[in-house]
Amino acid sequence: MLFIRTLIFTLIGPGSITVIIPYFLLSSSINFPLETGRFRLLGIVVILLGALIYFWCAWDFARSGRGTPAPWDPPQMLVSRRLYRKVRNPIFIGMTLVLVGEAIVFQSGALLTYAALVWVGFHLRVVYFEEPTLRRKFGAAYERYCETVPRWIPGNQHSITTRTNAEKQ
Repeated sequence: MLFIRTLIFTLIGPGSITVIIPYFLLSSSINFPLETGRFRLLGIVVILLGALIYFWCAWDFARSGRGTPAPWDPPQMLVSRRLYRKVRNPIFIGMTLVLVGEAIVFQSGALLTYAALVWVGFHLRVVYFEEPTLRRKFGAAYERYCETVPRWIPGNQHSITTRTNAEKQ
């Protein structure tokens, strides 16, 4: 049942963000060309990598976290294995990679702009909703996790975040 809930959420949430909205952007008149030429094959690789990351992490949420990526059905256990040992938000990275890959494949500046805006939205969601929620839910375990695992860029110690003064109050 957990895997079915994950699949349903994937079709509705990430499916809308990475398939339905890009389809409408590509079919609209606001699309502007992005010259990628020979790099189009690279776009397919980026899409596949992003999708693999998403599905691997959704599996980890269900298997070890006993939950789904859906905000209304989150993991019950802190997931800090596999890709979550490298970055705290691999699902959002995977989805952004899918969008960037689509922008390359379809040579679409509009999709590239959309990918950037989606990533900004993901970042704001993480900083203002997910991290405070996870701090309340998992306490010291999440604090230790944040101290050792960067938010976005694997191995980038500058992206490791600790609580800000506003969060401490």
